Amino acid sequence: MTRTHPAFMNGKLDRLSGHRSEPGWYSEKLNAPGTRIAVFSADRLMVHAGPAGSGGMQWWSNDDLPALMDGTEPVFLGVDTDGINHFAAQAADGELEPADGMVALDLRSIALQGLINDECLGLAAQARALLHWHARHRFCSNCGASTRQGDGGYKRICDTCSGEHFPRTDPVAIIAITRGRSMLLGRSARFASGMYSTLAGFVEPGETAEDAARREVFEESGIRVGDVRYVMSQPWPFPANLMLGMVGEAISEDITIDHDELDDARWFSFDEVAAMGNGSHPDDLQLPPDISIAHHLIKQILNS
Repeated sequence: MTRTHPAFMNGKLDRLSGHRSEPGWYSEKLNAPGTRIAVFSADRLMVHAGPAGSGGMQWWSNDDLPALMDGTEPVFLGVDTDGINHFAAQAADGELEPADGMVALDLRSIALQGLINDECLGLAAQARALLHWHARHRFCSNCGASTRQGDGGYKRICDTCSGEHFPRTDPVAIIAITRGRSMLLGRSARFASGMYSTLAGFVEPGETAEDAARREVFEESGIRVGDVRYVMSQPWPFPANLMLGMVGEAISEDITIDHDELDDARWFSFDEVAAMGNGSHPDDLQLPPDISIAHHLIKQILNS
């Protein structure tokens, strides 16, 4: 399958944000007939096993929850056009064993293998980010007391100091840099062998996404960036980032690598980058997989 857009960005459910604080709403939705619940074991999602493209999400009913969750609260994902409510829950012990015909995999592996469709990948990203946040915010940052879930999973409430806490999403600026008919790509030690990608970094307080992109590129490669243009964004559930994709033009050429960040960075001709994308590069260099926004930023430049 050739992707025309990054993964994790096609969740189509209605999140009903205007109703989540209504009294009795959560219980009504959770206990409604046909309610579906996805289950994570640690950071792995339960999916149907099978050849790439033939599997799908494994859904449980609310009747299954007592045995699966040991009292933990599912988070609301949304309702589909047929009125079916969708939730996600974390296995209480973190180690739920898959049943026959199922497998528990991390979301990256699921996306790379094409085990579930794009719409379900969007739901999985939403679920993973919410469950990760709940697992790490069980105590109030104001007073240290225990907190409880509210608004179907989109808030935690401290009954001691009345503090309210909300899920966070960390913005990351990711940018494809060109100079003439060349593109700046780098590789990190954690990348697969031979893979080069666009540069990226977290947006800091008081900083625009464009300035964050310029700063990260300069810090990592010594390259100064001029004009920057926003292209697209992508939820990246590892654990809860929002990738802000841009393209930019370099106004300098000499590279100075920060080896704490990158193993290598270099200018590649557009022809070389195209060869990396189609598997014909003589040194077996490659681009990021097409589940990532980096892949699509690079492709957009090559196709423009």
